[in-house]
Amino acid sequence: MRIGFIGLGNMGFPMARRLVERDHDLVAFDTNPSALQRIVALGASAASSAKEVADLAETVLASLPTPTASLDVATSDTGVVHGSCVQRYVDMSTVGSQIAVRIHQRLSQRGIATLDSPVSGGVGGAERGTLALMVSGPRAEFDRIEPVLEVLGRPHYVGNKPGCAQTMKLANNILAANVLAATAEVVVMGVKAGLDPAVMIDVLNAGSGATSASRDKFPRAILPRTFDYGFSTGLMVKDVRLYLEEAEALGVPVDLAATVARLWEATAQHQGSDSDFTAVIKPFEQAADVIVGPTNPPQ
Repeated sequence: MRIGFIGLGNMGFPMARRLVERDHDLVAFDTNPSALQRIVALGASAASSAKEVADLAETVLASLPTPTASLDVATSDTGVVHGSCVQRYVDMSTVGSQIAVRIHQRLSQRGIATLDSPVSGGVGGAERGTLALMVSGPRAEFDRIEPVLEVLGRPHYVGNKPGCAQTMKLANNILAANVLAATAEVVVMGVKAGLDPAVMIDVLNAGSGATSASRDKFPRAILPRTFDYGFSTGLMVKDVRLYLEEAEALGVPVDLAATVARLWEATAQHQGSDSDFTAVIKPFEQAADVIVGPTNPPQ
């Protein structure tokens, strides 16, 4: 089976590379020529558009940064929908259920099966092949491509309703946004009181306060002050907004999510949308007049 891959950004490139390294016949496209050249150098073939990828591959995967990009790649005049070979389209982007349904409706008119497969695990998970993949769509199509998805991580079949994997991903990401911001807030409080932040993280990880932020993001990107985890503040803001839109459309409470959203919007305003999302700690630091890192020895 020839595989198409569209979108070679921070997440897409390591996923595409893993497929090439597992000897899959890969044809790729990205609007960034240098990213496309990098994957070609590893053994993939290059296409000049999303449509050309879909002309050459039965299965097309995409990893794109925004709902607008996903919709354009799937349904525009140069999109997957006009491909002559494609039989199934797997969108690994986080776009929300409404966009997923629109893509499903448009592609189904051409007899193309669609699967939503947003992923969780960050750039490190993409590089190691340990992503959590949330997949919705026709079960038979999922079964057919499951071996391909297993190269990228652990696939979880969520259901056959278009967009329900997107709902699952938004639920995951609002929790991730919440725990990172909350952990940042309490560590800043501890440092202000004179605690060693590294000791705080060790204690949290040994107790009931452990989170994905304390186990991974703080040791990797905050305590060493590198702020290079690989996911932008702008993308987190996008995911939080999508969650709020979906929750409000369903008529469910968003009290906590709305508060978290304000924190992330403030981080994007003060640190920039292109900043690493671990920079969410910086507004807390500035307000408390402390720095969380090696410059804070225990007192």
